[in-house]
Amino acid sequence: MSQPNAVRIDSAQSASWRALCSRRDLVANSGVVAWLEGEQVALFHLPDTEAGEQIFAISNKDPKSGANVIGRGILGQLKGDLVIASPLYKQHFRLADGSCLEYPEQQLQVWPARLNGDAVEIAAV
Repeated sequence: MSQPNAVRIDSAQSASWRALCSRRDLVANSGVVAWLEGEQVALFHLPDTEAGEQIFAISNKDPKSGANVIGRGILGQLKGDLVIASPLYKQHFRLADGSCLEYPEQQLQVWPARLNGDAVEIAAV
């Protein structure tokens, strides 16, 4: 079982965890999109990072275009941060906190996420 991403543990301790999908729905080193209370959430499964296996949950809606495309973005690492590049305007968002490297005024919502057995769980904070 993976623990929540280290950056987000404190904010998740008092949260209630809920199953969003199963491990078999994920694609390693890529994004898939799930539905959470009327909003699209992009899930990224990184099985082989320096910190071990990680799951990230971030809003699927690109703030610049308004299109739901973040789950189709390209994963990478910039300035030591794991990022997702928007497929439309190529701006980079940190997976850990949703902040944009090029445009500080752009921000994506993130949720604590973890694997719990076969379930992918997300914290409703």
